Amino acid sequence: MTYQDVFTVFWEQVKESIKEGTFAKLTMAKTIGKPELKNIFIRPIYADEDFKVLLKYSFRPREVEDIEEELSLDESLTIVKSHLKTHFLSVLLFSTVKDVTFKVNKKGLGSITETYPTFKNVTQA
Repeated sequence: MTYQDVFTVFWEQVKESIKEGTFAKLTMAKTIGKPELKNIFIRPIYADEDFKVLLKYSFRPREVEDIEEELSLDESLTIVKSHLKTHFLSVLLFSTVKDVTFKVNKKGLGSITETYPTFKNVTQA
C-alpha cells in the first residue's frame, strides 16, 4: 500500500473523530532536515452551522512569528498533503478516544499506530 492510500485511511479517522466530537488536535511533526517550519497544528472550531479549524504554522527561529489561518477541513487537508513527505514525515491525530499516528518511512511506505488518548477534553481554538 502506498503512503497515500494509508494516509486516506488515516484521514477517515480524522473525519470520524470530528463527526463524533472527539477531535482535539492534529499535529504534523518529524521534519525533514532543519527547515524553518517546525510544526503545523490544527485545532477545532466547532460551530452550529459549520466545522472549521484553526491552522497554525510554528517556526523554528523565535523571531519568526507564527501564522494562523481559519480554514475548512478540506482546505486544511490540502495543506497537510502538500507538506507530507516534503517537510514532515508524521501526522498525529489527538482525540479524546485515542491518539492515531500516521508515519511515512524512508522507503515511502505509510503506517498507522494507535495509542491511548493524550487529551481527556476537546479544547477549541
